[in-house]
Amino acid sequence: MEITYSETRVIDENQIVALYLANNWTAANKPKLLTKALLNSHGLVSAWEDEKLVGIGNAISDGYLVVYYPHLLVHPDYQKRGIGRNIIAILKKKYENFHMHMLTADGESIGFYEKSGFELAGETRPMWIYQGDEH
Repeated sequence: MEITYSETRVIDENQIVALYLANNWTAANKPKLLTKALLNSHGLVSAWEDEKLVGIGNAISDGYLVVYYPHLLVHPDYQKRGIGRNIIAILKKKYENFHMHMLTADGESIGFYEKSGFELAGETRPMWIYQGDEH
């Protein structure tokens, strides 16, 4: 298995939706909006095995000081192979001089992000208005 990483903005909507469905993310229920959101993100890294999308991560940023990483997904058949770690490393490198890197982690993802260099943000708590149901 050879995985390649890309910052391309040309990704088929069907491949994006398939990846999100495989991970049971409700954003897949809004395929057109999901695709537009990802392709218009400040930063976008995708992982491929040949022509198959197997992972994706994006960044939203002011372009100078703050970057937020809202999505990082790896197809369940490809997890535990370093793909997510590589995607987040590429994104962190792109924004390495930024003052603040932020994300929201829950469940099993907390340990993953801690191994990737993130730590709890003081006494802060994430808050949201959310239309999904996977958390």
